[in-house]
Amino acid sequence: MAEPYPRLVAQTHIIAPPTPTATTSLLRTLLQERVSNSKQLFGVFTLLITVTISLILTGLTVVVAILGLIVFAPVIIVLSPIWVPACAALFLVTAGFLCTCGFGLVVFAVLTWMYRYFRGLHPPGSDRVSYARYPVYEPASHGGAGGYLLHSKVVESAAPGA
Repeated sequence: MAEPYPRLVAQTHIIAPPTPTATTSLLRTLLQERVSNSKQLFGVFTLLITVTISLILTGLTVVVAILGLIVFAPVIIVLSPIWVPACAALFLVTAGFLCTCGFGLVVFAVLTWMYRYFRGLHPPGSDRVSYARYPVYEPASHGGAGGYLLHSKVVESAAPGA
């Protein structure tokens, strides 16, 4: 009887490696020196692919931007008397809005700090305020000479001829 499946005979063929060019031998030499395992090799190839794609996309972006400027240059030149004042007004409104928001945040931060300071919650920097307050507040609170001198200076400056 004939066998239903033909027998496979293992044949060994020796395939000669391709002849290395200068670029492939340089790359192979660099990789053998620097890469010690397959994870690092995979990382190097991933890096090379990512960098190549990024460079291609960067080049396309630059080309499209230049072509866009070439195509829309006449429109920009014709409409610039309208765009310049509009952009200036938009800049001033945006700058004013951002300044107002910034000043509002500063006022909110100062008020929050003062609230925490007067409630005794010791916000950052409160030790410096307490230290600066000591030379004025302590002698005056005990009725010592510091308070008398401070009070007399206020009275003299209020009525210099009195």
